[in-house]
Amino acid sequence: MTRRPVAVSAPGKVLVAGGYLVLDRSHTGLVFGLDARIHVLVQKLPPSTGVVLSEIVVRSPQFRDAEWRYEYREVKDHGGFQITQLTGHSTSVQSRNRFVETALAYTLSYISATSNTMIGSASVTILADADYYSHPGSTARSDPAGFIDFEESLSEAHKTGLGSSAALVTAFVAAVLTYYLDENQLNLRSDLGRRRLHNLAQAAHCAAQGKVGSGFDVAAAVYGSCVYRRFSPSILEELGEAGSPQFSKRLTAVVEELDASNTWNMQIDKAAARIPCGLRLAMCDVDCGSETVGMAKKVLGWRKENADEAALLWATLQKGNEELARELLRLAEGTSTDSRDYKNLSDIFLTIRSLIREMSAKAEVPIEPKVQTELLDACCGIHGVVGGVVPGAGGFDAIALLVENDALPSLQQFLDTYKTPSNNDSGPGIGKVRLLGVKQNWEGLRSESVETYTDWIR
Repeated sequence: MTRRPVAVSAPGKVLVAGGYLVLDRSHTGLVFGLDARIHVLVQKLPPSTGVVLSEIVVRSPQFRDAEWRYEYREVKDHGGFQITQLTGHSTSVQSRNRFVETALAYTLSYISATSNTMIGSASVTILADADYYSHPGSTARSDPAGFIDFEESLSEAHKTGLGSSAALVTAFVAAVLTYYLDENQLNLRSDLGRRRLHNLAQAAHCAAQGKVGSGFDVAAAVYGSCVYRRFSPSILEELGEAGSPQFSKRLTAVVEELDASNTWNMQIDKAAARIPCGLRLAMCDVDCGSETVGMAKKVLGWRKENADEAALLWATLQKGNEELARELLRLAEGTSTDSRDYKNLSDIFLTIRSLIREMSAKAEVPIEPKVQTELLDACCGIHGVVGGVVPGAGGFDAIALLVENDALPSLQQFLDTYKTPSNNDSGPGIGKVRLLGVKQNWEGLRSESVETYTDWIR
């Protein structure tokens, strides 16, 4: 059977409100999808010397030596597919790419359990829009679609915190599903097809991370901007390891919600996530990045040890986050773009930041570090910058601002000469601040034209 090449993309995200709180089903997060996307193309693997018969080759050609070759094998007793990296054939110096490897194992296992499709060898190409990384390489190696050569290895690249792993897993799972399954077997344009993609991508992403996260990033990659309430972690508790006996059956039951007592109960409200036409999202990269897993553990540890104090603070923060979403919705449904209409929005941002700094101090976690506070305060002093936050888990990822549409040149001019004040406390400096080219986008996963990637396919 000759399969046609397929290409899909998924957006990055920014969690403007709900960092840490979104881990708890009692609370919600306001997440905006971005126009920076991860792209995945799947096509037939060209014949060449040394190719293993059951082989899938994954390449990320924007980076040096980023190629992984996998042999796939179906495991007996409904264990799904086992994926083995062919280290002697891979050019990547990295030991593993756990997100790709896990997504591949989960997707092939689901396909084998739900269809009679014969899995054949394939070539997978992954491309990322420039703003996912802090130091893009020379634009001389770019194509009309805007992809650039980052001129470094993947391990050397600094992420900006736009949700690359969730976008990658979502786009990867969607592309592999679309390549091997006919549309009458799974239609990702339908509500049911998209829901099953969401469920499978969440399961694979959690397994790759080694923990059951809130899932807001995968939800944004599938559905786009939304107000998100997480799923119950218990949904994935009994899934087990890929390759273990009956794994593919358990995975199918989870993805297709065959057990009425174990259905996905996340809430995704796209209508509640709006930005008024007079404003746009802007993000400023500080080229540091944060270890969000370690930060989350410390915050949750503080919450457990100080339950009453934390409950009060989180309830107050949730109220502020809901007020932010409501005010944005109110402005979006209005017609005025007068700057004076944004005063209440600015005040809400300041209140949220004050509460975040309080939690940061009590948990002894740098959610809004001093250098980020100074950068946010300085940016918010520019005419037309309404407010901003250190999004998500905080730390030293790119900050998020809401700015009036005509204020970007002033913001850019300010950042060109911005320097961190010299009297900062200990901790990473933020160096040169770069205004990223991203803005909000409402679209989630989408199909792409294969011809878009011609310059990067071999």
